[in-house]
Amino acid sequence: MSSNNDFFVVRAEEDGVNVIGLTRGNTTRFHHSEKLDKGEVMIGQFTEHTSAVKIRGKALIQTSHGEMLTERE
Repeated sequence: MSSNNDFFVVRAEEDGVNVIGLTRGNTTRFHHSEKLDKGEVMIGQFTEHTSAVKIRGKALIQTSHGEMLTERE
């Protein structure tokens, strides 16, 4: 399966933001996790192994499709 190699940027707006990579295939699984503190930035890329990213915590996310903030209640 080919991928489009899109990049994404996550900037933590609070301590303890989790960025979790999810695999491609018949079964979606966690394959990588990073914890960011406030102000830290992670630049990631979708690949043939990474099909999705789950973000827990307050963060700014930038992609080629736009920019969004996660919400915390």
